[in-house]
Amino acid sequence: MTEVKYFTEKGLQKLKEELDRLKSVERPAISQLIADAREKGDLTENAEYDAAKNEQAMLELRISKLEETLSNARVIDEKQLDNKKIAILSKVKLKNIKTGSEMTYTIVPENEADIKAGKISVNSPIARGLLGKKPGDITEIKVPAGILSFEILDISR
Repeated sequence: MTEVKYFTEKGLQKLKEELDRLKSVERPAISQLIADAREKGDLTENAEYDAAKNEQAMLELRISKLEETLSNARVIDEKQLDNKKIAILSKVKLKNIKTGSEMTYTIVPENEADIKAGKISVNSPIARGLLGKKPGDITEIKVPAGILSFEILDISR
C-alpha cells in the first residue's frame, strides 16, 4: 500500500522540478557516459562502464521513487487549517521554561523540514508535542535528551 504524502504548493513544485531535472539532464548525461565507456572496448573489464551502469541504476531508482511520491502527493490547503491551534504550517513562538530562551519554528511536512531555516517536521517529537495546543498553553515534550517544558507564546501562518 502506498502512503499519501503531504506537501505545500512550493514543496510539491520543488519535487516536480527535481524529477524534470533528473529526466532531462541527468538521464542523458549518464547515457552518454555509458556510450563513451562502450566505445573503449571489452566491457567485461571496463570499470568506467560498470560505474556508469551503477550510476544509471541509482538514478532510475531515484526517478521511480519521485514518481511514486508525486503520484501519492496531496497539497495542504492552508485555508482549511485552524489558526487558533497549532497545526501543520503553523509558525510557533515558544519559550523554554527552564532556560527562558525563545525560539520560533514552522511546522512543515516531513520532506520540507530544514532546522537551519527553523522548519521542523510534523513528525518530530517537538512538533508532535505542540500539535493542537494554543497560545498560553504549557506543554512537556519528551525528546531524546529528556523532557522539555515549553510555553506557547504565539501562533501565526
